[in-house]
Amino acid sequence: MQNFSVFDIIGPRMIGPSSSHTAGAARLAHVAWKLAGGDVKRAELTLYGSFAETGRGHGTDKALVAGILGMEPDDENLRVSIELAKERGVDVRIIFSDEPVEQPNTARIKTVNSKGEVSELVGASVGGGNILVTELNGMKLKFTGEYPTLVIRHHDVPGVINNVTGILAKEQINVAFMRVFRHARRQDAYMIIETDTPVPQRTKDLINDWCSEITEVKTL
Repeated sequence: MQNFSVFDIIGPRMIGPSSSHTAGAARLAHVAWKLAGGDVKRAELTLYGSFAETGRGHGTDKALVAGILGMEPDDENLRVSIELAKERGVDVRIIFSDEPVEQPNTARIKTVNSKGEVSELVGASVGGGNILVTELNGMKLKFTGEYPTLVIRHHDVPGVINNVTGILAKEQINVAFMRVFRHARRQDAYMIIETDTPVPQRTKDLINDWCSEITEVKTL
């Protein structure tokens, strides 16, 4: 007899109609909102694959807009997110692309915050409201956002990883998973650290202030 979890039966907390096309899209855009510091003034949302083909009918466009406004997938205002974006003065451009992609439910989310800082994320909804981020600011990487996650941009030089993990150990923060992504040696890199508990602002500040080799510290 096959066993089912509660999640298999009731699915994720969400506003419908689809966990893949709606909840997953909202979660993906919510990650982009966090990476923008919770401050999105302009956004370009490009939908690919089945997101593009059936996105309007499944509310994928509304879900993505909701996410970049900081809404969770179960927010009742998801259905009117496009109108809310206009009311809040957030300039949103939505593009339905026929460009082929590896994952069928893929979106590219480009945001600009009030400081003019640009962030660009590519990711996919992989079913059941789950997501996979595959690219960040031109860097190929992978993370799911299922755990509290530290996203650290840094220069690829000796000592950076050791010092970051040392700070986390002193702060009593346990690392669940960790990967480092880079284009090449001694160039720009991303450290993705998934932890058992959320990383507080104090710890982020300690990491960010450690040295000039670290250029950005974000938490999800």
